[in-house]
Amino acid sequence: MGKLAHWGRVAALLVTLILASSSAKAQGPANPDAMAPFTESIETAALAGNNAWMLTSCALVLFMTAPGLAMFYGGLVRKKNVLSVMMQCLFLMGLMTVLWALYGYSLSFGGDGPWIGNGEYLFMEGVQREWDEEAGAPHTPMFPDEAIPIPMMTHMLFQGMFFIITPALICGAFAERMKFSAMVVFLVLWGTLVYCPLCHWVWDGGILAFDKTQEIEDGTSTSIAGGALDFAGGTVVHISSGISALICAIVLGRRIGWGQDDMRPHNLTYTAIGAAMLWVGWFGFNAGSELLSDNLTQSAFCVTHFSAAAGAVAWAVYEWVTRGKPSVLGTASGAVAGLVVITPAAGFVQPMPSLLMGALGGVVCAIACGSLKHHFKYDDALDAFGVHGIGGTLGAILTGVFATRACWDIDNGLPLGLIDGGGTRILIGQIVAVAITWVYSIVMTLILLKLVDAVMGLRVDEAAERMGLDVSQHEEEGYILF
Repeated sequence: MGKLAHWGRVAALLVTLILASSSAKAQGPANPDAMAPFTESIETAALAGNNAWMLTSCALVLFMTAPGLAMFYGGLVRKKNVLSVMMQCLFLMGLMTVLWALYGYSLSFGGDGPWIGNGEYLFMEGVQREWDEEAGAPHTPMFPDEAIPIPMMTHMLFQGMFFIITPALICGAFAERMKFSAMVVFLVLWGTLVYCPLCHWVWDGGILAFDKTQEIEDGTSTSIAGGALDFAGGTVVHISSGISALICAIVLGRRIGWGQDDMRPHNLTYTAIGAAMLWVGWFGFNAGSELLSDNLTQSAFCVTHFSAAAGAVAWAVYEWVTRGKPSVLGTASGAVAGLVVITPAAGFVQPMPSLLMGALGGVVCAIACGSLKHHFKYDDALDAFGVHGIGGTLGAILTGVFATRACWDIDNGLPLGLIDGGGTRILIGQIVAVAITWVYSIVMTLILLKLVDAVMGLRVDEAAERMGLDVSQHEEEGYILF
């Protein structure tokens, strides 16, 4: 009887709800004033959802530096240098965060000047903890007049994670031979004088920010060649770090014994695990760059995954064909290459082109890390240039080919890339942005390296290098035999 009574009450409740619904339909639309609390609740829920996704993305991008990049790079060096690479990644998580809080965010996203930010957000002044469009809210360069509904503090945190991982990528080029003290000073200067200006140029309405066609035709555009489509950091992160890495490798010179000694990775297990962590973290990197949780977020998530998968397969197949066997290192590197290539295009391309972009990235980066490095004989220890410099350049250019308004209508309904029927306008803007990023990164990195070398020296001495940086720089060992 108890069960019958229970189900009887359930049935009565259902009948009441059906009758109430029918009555509401018969009476016509609800009173807007009466619906206001519900509308406000929906808006509040949307804000909370966007903020939750963005904070999750912050954690995912931080996860990319350590343990992701730390393990990926740590496995690639010799065992006497494993802690030095991990220390660089871990220390930069702290150091770059402090700089970002003090002045980095303000230089990158303060004011509306074409060249560099101002002091608007120095020491976190005016960085709101709540969504407040009037008091100050983050904007996207794609829609500079439209405020993004997340708190400015969330935007600051998310962008700060990029400020951490970008200089950490450069460490792969000078691994096993640069003084820790020199690394600290160089990357403080590099983050301030290279990353912050580039970030402002591309993502905060500066000289490389994308401008709509009408503004270009009217002659009111402040962007060079119409600016760049860079959804998540092709120019700002990968090209800047990759090109700077090449200059570091050349200026510091080759490691002692390069070409003669056994310099194979000491622990590919670390590298494979690190690559998998980077793959997962990259969803926050790319999909989080929409700054919202909406339909474009899931599109960016999808193409990120597809490109990584195609890159991993393509690099492995390339090795299978050229050397007879696919390798774990090649597959891991291919996944990262696919992720790098899709980064600038993540919000602008469809899933099928992303597979092609990833596959091209895997093959082109494999050639850069093999034949190109061997031919020019530069010691890019962990292939930061081959993957990030070359992959970022390829991805930025291919964005001009495959970008489509079907993903994001950012140009008043006009077609975008070559395949979309937009001609060469976007492609030319991409090439110009790539060229400027290359030149600026080369010149500034060379100046900073020469300055640091003159003041304190860049490279450890021969005895310290042969001993290994774990002991000579930190007096610790990654592996101790008892």
